[in-house]
Amino acid sequence: MLGQLAREGFDVIDDERTADAIIVNTCGFIDTAKEESINTIIELGGLKTRGQCKALIATGCLTQRYQGELLKELPELDAIVGVGDFPQIAEIVRGRLGGMAPDAGREWFTHPTFLYDADTPRRRLGPRHWAYVKISEGCDKRCAFCAIPSFRGDLASRTIESIVGEATGLAAEGVREVNLIAQDLPAFGMDRGRKGELIELVRALAAIDDLRWIRLMYLYPHKLPQGLVDLFVTEPKVVPYVEMPIQHIDDAILRRMNRGGTSAEIHRILDTFREKVPGVVIRTSFIVGFPDETEREFDRLRRFVEDQRFDRIAVFTYSMEEGTAAEKFGDPVDAGTKAERRQRLLDLQLEIAQQKGDELVGARRTVMIEGPAQDDQFALEARLATQAPEIDGVVYLTEGGAEPGEFVEAEITEAMGYDLVATLVPSRRALSVLRN
Repeated sequence: MLGQLAREGFDVIDDERTADAIIVNTCGFIDTAKEESINTIIELGGLKTRGQCKALIATGCLTQRYQGELLKELPELDAIVGVGDFPQIAEIVRGRLGGMAPDAGREWFTHPTFLYDADTPRRRLGPRHWAYVKISEGCDKRCAFCAIPSFRGDLASRTIESIVGEATGLAAEGVREVNLIAQDLPAFGMDRGRKGELIELVRALAAIDDLRWIRLMYLYPHKLPQGLVDLFVTEPKVVPYVEMPIQHIDDAILRRMNRGGTSAEIHRILDTFREKVPGVVIRTSFIVGFPDETEREFDRLRRFVEDQRFDRIAVFTYSMEEGTAAEKFGDPVDAGTKAERRQRLLDLQLEIAQQKGDELVGARRTVMIEGPAQDDQFALEARLATQAPEIDGVVYLTEGGAEPGEFVEAEITEAMGYDLVATLVPSRRALSVLRN
């Protein structure tokens, strides 16, 4: 959207108090995200009287999911835009600022899906040296707890040529790491009958000289394409980082969740990655408090986390969403029990993370510089190849003057939970990505 607006001559500013138009990109996945989106809209609506704002526009998943309901409940809004109509954002803003009648052009839901391509204008807000690249939209899975397919639609994949074209342009701008994202990454190409096309895509991306790290995010654990694990071994640019949302390990819960796999399959996949991929780091996510989850079922999950010793986990409390298959189960597990179970898993995982960090002390690793440290007791922040941007920990460097995006060698001296402390190895700037 920022790219479209900038191309059409709009100035993008970072102070909402002086903006003529404010666009809120919303999330409609779970209750907490919906509440945050709505509260933000209400708060910014006050700037229509206190500030310069003449048009308040909401876009994204919340608008797609509830459409006209939002206009009734939030009179602050001047227009709502669905997830497939982003290319019209400049036209919409211009219309609202141009004195359009209050009831004209307020709802934009003409396209169910928008797949951007290499020619779509993009204005990046993140660092210069890494970027997310979305390879598909929608999802053909029908997990009982998930409402995403109802408003994002079925799987729709971009072409390999489009993605490679975008990544080539990003690399030319200084990007050294691309993080591939989708609702279901391994399903890439299956809407075209091309199972396993993800492997072909990654190999094409690896041929871009200036890219150094390629990260695969959201590897749905069931029916992985044949050869995907081998790709982590044979292609040096694919970082040994597996982000795989497992959600639960109890077979009864998995069936009620309609996850399409079993605990035995999950164990087998994890074993395969650990046996074949040297130094692999595994991040996963779980849902606690799914309808009728018993203490015994939760304890099975807790023991699974204890035994597997994941590197990182995210834990969500179940949120009952209207229109999902799980809605019929109700929400019988009380909020206090959900919160207590979540905290038990997080406390356990923090202990595991600290132990794993302690085991790294004394090791030398290649890190990519992020920039000045936010913690003023350190000089720089960096990341290992096995730390994804924004969601994992960082490596704090005690000294040095390296630039963002630069690869250097560092010796780890301390572990602080999910973060590490390190010193630069003198005169040992990394010339290539080291797998270890």
